[in-house]
Amino acid sequence: DIDVIIITGYATVETAVDCMKLGAMDYVQKPFTEDELLEFTKKSLIKRQDKIQKQLKPRVHIAHLTEKEKLGAGEFSIPGGVFISDGHCWLSLSQDGSGRVGIDDFAKKLIGKITGIDFPNLGMNISKGQPLFSIKQGNRTIQFLSPISGQVKSINHELAEDLEALDFTPYEKNWICSIDADKLDSELTQLKIGKNAVNYYQDEIDNYIKLIKEIVKKDSSEPFELQWGQLEKLEEKDWYMITGEFFKK
Repeated sequence: DIDVIIITGYATVETAVDCMKLGAMDYVQKPFTEDELLEFTKKSLIKRQDKIQKQLKPRVHIAHLTEKEKLGAGEFSIPGGVFISDGHCWLSLSQDGSGRVGIDDFAKKLIGKITGIDFPNLGMNISKGQPLFSIKQGNRTIQFLSPISGQVKSINHELAEDLEALDFTPYEKNWICSIDADKLDSELTQLKIGKNAVNYYQDEIDNYIKLIKEIVKKDSSEPFELQWGQLEKLEEKDWYMITGEFFKK
């Protein structure tokens, strides 16, 4: 991938337009001084780095994926009609006012391998923002906070017997528990859905990349590859710092 800059002493509007149509990065007319050329080169380098960064930026899709479908590296999915909480739980509502809850694609892909789930107690009353369930990775544990208030109606114990199903999708039948909601009118407005959820994911991805670069001491101007299960490789203090920052809110 090479960026082309046209430098000419015979500039015309027609050739400038043609060059840009054919993919030239810029079109420069002589004469110019050495300092002007140096400044132009610096700006062109910044443009190129920005272009590369945008190409590497993970994509977020609103999609309906079956269990057998899987997004490629650098992609996140949010099913249509699903609400997303600040702490990366998803909520899917039923006609009876109950809602199934699980961890979203952002959480699953950053966490990586999940070795266990601590389910809530059946029948327990929960308020929005209180600890609802925990995800285990070896001897490490992440608490996830309830996206809504209500009473725990059912538990998906089948998921505990097939945790690898979460590697395909954390949505659909891979829910963790369902809640009989009692404050939906006021609490739904605090969740994200559709375009708002996509924008939230993009902000969270940017924040995560910034934090992880600081941890691994990587130059912030260099392109960064987001890897699934990246948290697995972190030391314990960094692991808890990252999980607390993104999932306990």
